[in-house]
Amino acid sequence: MRENKVRTLWAKGETAVTGWLAIPSSLSAELMAQQDFDAVTVDMQHGCADYADMLSMLQAISTTDRTPFVRVPWNDPSIIGRVLDAGAYGVIAPMINTGAECRAFVEACRYYPEGGRSVGPIRAGLYGGSDYFANANKTVITMPMIEHKEGVANLDEILATPGLDAIFVGPSDLAVSMGHTPGFDPQWDDVKEAIALIAEKCIAAGVVPGIHVGSVACGEEMKRLGYKFIAYLSDFRMLQMAFTRAMPSFRAGVPSEVAP
Repeated sequence: MRENKVRTLWAKGETAVTGWLAIPSSLSAELMAQQDFDAVTVDMQHGCADYADMLSMLQAISTTDRTPFVRVPWNDPSIIGRVLDAGAYGVIAPMINTGAECRAFVEACRYYPEGGRSVGPIRAGLYGGSDYFANANKTVITMPMIEHKEGVANLDEILATPGLDAIFVGPSDLAVSMGHTPGFDPQWDDVKEAIALIAEKCIAAGVVPGIHVGSVACGEEMKRLGYKFIAYLSDFRMLQMAFTRAMPSFRAGVPSEVAP
């Protein structure tokens, strides 16, 4: 079966950085996959991709050796099974707040006897190889999201889930659930303490901690805390930021770093 390079990095104690795709375009996916990421994630929750978009985006990613991840819209076994059959090597599920929810998610990602995933890896067999079924359970990465204070409160039971590989922190929703405003890189002390606690408990449980960041500075801080899977902005945000900076310079006729 084709290697899951994110697992390989983790086995060596290294950090994996993922690109994040909010734009429903195979061209954007191909472009992002050619950048210096270790993985590329198609966002079906807050991004604009539907199933057909996601399928073509995974095909575009596979023109490179970047590991394909998908964030599903919700903890629903029907869509989880479909993105895995399409060739996702990692699944991120939003708003996992209890141990029972985490067990249901992991079981949806695993074939019997570890779970209840139905067998029918249409494109996954093309991407992963003829031995996909035999190796999928130990290759596919399960990554539920902790992004609510309830999930933090129930973190110990979530981390005890058999077959759990990693946790992905959604800092914006986590901040909102704690009474703050949304956005990347929250600076409130209680949110920062929760983010540090999640990393500490994940590491103690042998589960990889991951998080989404909006800046290099926050990314470096998260690495110091032990986060080993980091999403950096998205194709949409990077495009938005580039034009927000470039257009005033263009209007003024003054060159800038992003406006040659």
